Amino acid sequence: MSRPTSTRKICHPPLYKYFTPAGKTVSGEEEIILSLDELEAIRLADHEGFYHEKAANKMGVSRQTFGRIVESGRRKIADAIVSGKAIRIEGGEIYLQGKGMYHCYDCHHSWRMSRRRKGCPHCRSSNIFYIEENGAASLQKFSEKR
Repeated sequence: MSRPTSTRKICHPPLYKYFTPAGKTVSGEEEIILSLDELEAIRLADHEGFYHEKAANKMGVSRQTFGRIVESGRRKIADAIVSGKAIRIEGGEIYLQGKGMYHCYDCHHSWRMSRRRKGCPHCRSSNIFYIEENGAASLQKFSEKR
C-alpha cells in the first residue's frame, strides 16, 4: 500500500489555466494535465532559479519528492511542446499560501484589504481572486457602478 500524498504549498496560482498550440484546435485526447504542484515546482526551480532543497522547503516536501514533482512536470511540458498537445493546469493536493489575500490576474499584484474595494488597488482591474482563510481560492468579479 502506497503512502497518501501530502499536501503541497503553492504561493502563486496560475494566471492562465490552459495553453494550446497556435492555430490548432485541440480535442481532449490531445491535452496534458499539469497539476498545480508540478507548475509550482517548475516555477520555483526554473523560473525563480531556486536550488531543489530551498524550493522543497517552500513547498513543504522533501528534496527527493520535489525532484520527482519537477521531473514529472518537465516531462509533461516537453511532451506537449514536441507533440503539439495543449496543457491544462488543474488539480493536485495543494494548499495555497497567503491566506486572506487578494491577487490580480492582470497585473499580478497581491494585497490584503480590511474593507471591500471594487478591484485591484494597483491597476483598478476587476479580474481578481481571493484566497480564503481556509486556503480555498475563489474568483471575485467586482462590478463597477458608473
